[in-house]
Amino acid sequence: MNVKYVILIVLLISQTMMAQTDSCHIQFKVDGMKEGKVKIIGVFADQNYIADSTLITGNEGRFEIKRLHPLKSGYFYVILPDFTNFHMIIDKDQHFSMTTSTKDLIFNMHIKGSRDNELLYKSLTLQLRHEEIQDSCKKVLEQHPNNEVVSRSIDSIYNILNTAWKLHLSDLAKHDPDLFFTKYKLAGQNPDASAYKKAKNDEEKNQQLEHFRSAFWDNVDLNDARLLYTPVIVNKLKRFITELTPQHPDSIIRQADIIIKKSMVNKEMFQFISSWIVLKYQPTKTAVMGGESVFVHIINTYFTKELAYWYNEKDLTDIRKKAWEMEASLLFKIGPDVISTDPNGNKKSIYEIQSDYVIVFMYDTKCEHCQAETPLLREFYKKWKSKGVEVYAIAINAKDEEWKKFINDYQIHDWINVSDPTNRSIYAKYFVDITPELYVLNKDHKIIGKNLKVEQIPMVIEMDKTKKQ
Repeated sequence: MNVKYVILIVLLISQTMMAQTDSCHIQFKVDGMKEGKVKIIGVFADQNYIADSTLITGNEGRFEIKRLHPLKSGYFYVILPDFTNFHMIIDKDQHFSMTTSTKDLIFNMHIKGSRDNELLYKSLTLQLRHEEIQDSCKKVLEQHPNNEVVSRSIDSIYNILNTAWKLHLSDLAKHDPDLFFTKYKLAGQNPDASAYKKAKNDEEKNQQLEHFRSAFWDNVDLNDARLLYTPVIVNKLKRFITELTPQHPDSIIRQADIIIKKSMVNKEMFQFISSWIVLKYQPTKTAVMGGESVFVHIINTYFTKELAYWYNEKDLTDIRKKAWEMEASLLFKIGPDVISTDPNGNKKSIYEIQSDYVIVFMYDTKCEHCQAETPLLREFYKKWKSKGVEVYAIAINAKDEEWKKFINDYQIHDWINVSDPTNRSIYAKYFVDITPELYVLNKDHKIIGKNLKVEQIPMVIEMDKTKKQ
């Protein structure tokens, strides 16, 4: 036989084998399901997307997903024509079958050719059995609320269930450590919190919480970007940053640094985690006072040309410029001075004000929210001026006649009013994302409050007074 011909056949066979490996053919059968459309829904973090769709056309509940190119590895939901659904793990080998029944989609599920999905349904059935037992135990406790014998018996049952679950996880780790499902399942587990619950005082609680946080990511393989295509990473990230971390900028930055540095073992993981935290604490999106400090810290530290590979040069420059503009007016920093012009043409400076507290109020004369907040600030000022409070009000983007009319209409002549149509006097000093913007400075010019409503000012001032006592 011609050598070239043999080589051609070998190449064709190898290409066919590659096509089979890289393609997708998943067969399904749901007994009792009627005809209709089936949607395959993929997961990315806390977002869902339609990955594919197909039809059930006969009376046997059969359908299939057949593709030349594979689906992205991840966690999927199969949405049936009656809007019930079952779950599915997809990884490299996408040639398998799933058979079940409408009578019970989970307990009747049979898998052929996919170890990941075999373990998924073994885990789901065990979890549901445990939940059934736990529900029964709760009902018994409700019927016998003060019975110590019943209570001890229920505790014993809970301990058995807990031990059984730990053994299940241990078996996964021992026998199938490299499977995608195993990594997914182990990543979703939390450290044992029993010690934390038994803490005797606040100091002990804080120590246990710190221990819990330090072990929180132990079972998560952050080098495995497939986990981003499941709910597990974003769920753990939300809990770690927003629930287990005090919502104070310094605390958030500390914990954000820990998880971002851990994530740097994988580019895609690093991109997701750092971007998620930045978006969480970006201006106007965060309810945390001073949350912009987190935003600025992460951009300055991690969104660099070397690390933030997903940005083009212009977008990276823009976001770093925004962080720079915000940096001078972060919470608990010394607020910068502003020197601008009052209605009489005189220069007025924040640092010249001798009052104990200065409210820096930035507004746009055409802004409806500014128009609503200004009368409230005026009434606050009347009550608090004698208590050592002054207002330094800066009109932004206002023509001279519009600005002076605003002062007259809202009767705010007693304030220090300045305007700078060019915004040069406040550029990169007090960051304004939306108007009105309100900062509170103490006698040392330290920013003790920002992004506030007028009603919040007294609390901020009183807190500062208490710290000084």
